[in-house]
Amino acid sequence: MPCPGTIDQFHMPGAPAFAVRRIFIMAIKVPPYYDSMIGKLIAHGDDRKSAIARMNTALSEIIIDGIKTNIPLQQDIINDSAFALGGQNIHYLEKKLGIH
Repeated sequence: MPCPGTIDQFHMPGAPAFAVRRIFIMAIKVPPYYDSMIGKLIAHGDDRKSAIARMNTALSEIIIDGIKTNIPLQQDIINDSAFALGGQNIHYLEKKLGIH
């Protein structure tokens, strides 16, 4: 969900297997009228298991202060055994959030 405010602190994960696509910088004020995806974190791996492990590491290292993010939700998804097995469909998130 969109969260306007000022990004007070940003720390990017350090491993080379991560790609961070961001459109924000520290001390920028995020207005209430914007696309809610202000950045994207991508983890690569030789297989699903290693990519998930790397994403878990990245999510534990990334710091974005000043606005709410969906990092806790992403950590919950990455640590979900059903997600790790793969084969999820478009209703996975609805079921996980209880909004089906």
